[in-house]
Amino acid sequence: MLFDSQYIDLERYPIHQPGSTNYTVLLGRIREELAHDGCAVLKGFLNKSGVKAVCAEADEQSRHGFASTAKTNAYFGRDDPGLPQTHPIRRFYERSNAFIAADYFKADGPLRSVHDSPGFDDFIQSCLQVNEFHRYADPLADVIVNQATEGNGFPWHFDTNNFTVTLAIQNAESGGDFEYAANIRRDHENFEAVQAVLDETSDDVRRITLEPGDLQLFKGRYSLRR
Repeated sequence: MLFDSQYIDLERYPIHQPGSTNYTVLLGRIREELAHDGCAVLKGFLNKSGVKAVCAEADEQSRHGFASTAKTNAYFGRDDPGLPQTHPIRRFYERSNAFIAADYFKADGPLRSVHDSPGFDDFIQSCLQVNEFHRYADPLADVIVNQATEGNGFPWHFDTNNFTVTLAIQNAESGGDFEYAANIRRDHENFEAVQAVLDETSDDVRRITLEPGDLQLFKGRYSLRR
């Protein structure tokens, strides 16, 4: 397997050496975190050169960001007038951001060099412990950069997919923290617990600040986040 050590901190994260002791220890730690709360963060996955290169590439293409604003509930679904006004399905919040589509990033550029490194998919699959694992086939959305300006943000929501892989490249001047309530949705919707999160009365909410270069694996179908 060949990995681009120009961008990835392979000393700290030897994902190019499956079966090695360090790889096995790393995998065990990530799997434990995912099992416990559905979230694992690989601090400093990119080295300083990688952060600088990926951020510069994103800045260069920032003018192509497609901005959108919408009102959404935690389920990306429709309102149900038959439910009480306080029910989570009836709670809508503004979601606003911009995305730079994948086709603006060169095949040999830093972002795709990290994402397309041989064996990177195998590592993510091993962390998630899933048998079926496929690349997102949409050529415009398999690698996207999320842009946010002052006032933008994602309100509380469950992801429509089982997991997300996020690479942090730049922090906000203020705000921008990642908050989530782990495994709040199990074999039932658990609306009461969701409502407590929306009302900001829940003890289940955790907050983390992703730093540039951090790689995050998150099981968002069952964990509420914003």
